[in-house]
Amino acid sequence: MDKGLAAQVADIAQRVVASGAISANGHGNVSVRVPGAEEMYFTAGPSLRDHPASKVVRVGLDGTLLEGDLPPIQGAVVAMHTAMYADNPEAGCVLHTHSPYATAYAVARRPIGCWVEALAMFGLPGGVSVAEYGPRGSAEAIASIRAAVTPGGPAVLLANHGVLIFHRTPDLAILVGSVVEEAAQAGINAGGLGGPAEIPENLRAAALQRAMTFDSRGTIHA
Repeated sequence: MDKGLAAQVADIAQRVVASGAISANGHGNVSVRVPGAEEMYFTAGPSLRDHPASKVVRVGLDGTLLEGDLPPIQGAVVAMHTAMYADNPEAGCVLHTHSPYATAYAVARRPIGCWVEALAMFGLPGGVSVAEYGPRGSAEAIASIRAAVTPGGPAVLLANHGVLIFHRTPDLAILVGSVVEEAAQAGINAGGLGGPAEIPENLRAAALQRAMTFDSRGTIHA
C-alpha cells in the first residue's frame, strides 16, 4: 500500500465533505486511479467524514481486492467506479455521494436540466441524466449507469440512490459535484416560482467557451 496515495484519497474525502455536496451522515465513496497501473485506491469506511487513510483499500480495475479490508456494503459499489474508469480512460477520480438536492432528483427519477450556467461551463450542457434503478452493485445497475452517462459528461444521477461524478482530476470531480448539487438546489427552489427555465440550447456552448477563456491555468474546463 502506498501510504502517500492512501493519505491523498483520505484528503479528497475531507475535501468532498468540506464542499458541502454531501448528506448529513457523509455516506459516499471516493476512488483515485493509480497512474500507470490497472488499479485504484478506494475509501472503504462507512462515511467520508473523518475518513482515515488506514481504511483506504487497493482494488484492481477488474474489481479484485488487492490490499486492505473491504466490507461488503462498500464493496457492492466498487463496480460502478471501475466501470467509469473502463469507459473513460482519461478519468482519474470517481466520487459517489448522496448529496441532498441531487439525490432528491435521483429519488424522483427526474433529470437535472441545464438551468444553471455552471453546468454548461463544466461539461454538462445537456444537464444530468438519471440511470434506471438496479439493486446496489448489480449488473443491471452498472449497465443502467453506463447507458445513462452522456458522452463527454462527467456526472449521472442514480435512481433512488444518489449521484456519481468522474473526472480527470480530484479537483475537477469535486467541483462538478458541487455544481450538480447547486443546480439541483436551484431547481427545487425555483419550483415555487413556476419551475426552472433551461438556458437556450444555442447559448450553452458560449458558456463553455467563456469558462475556457477565463481559466488561465488550463485546468477548469470540461
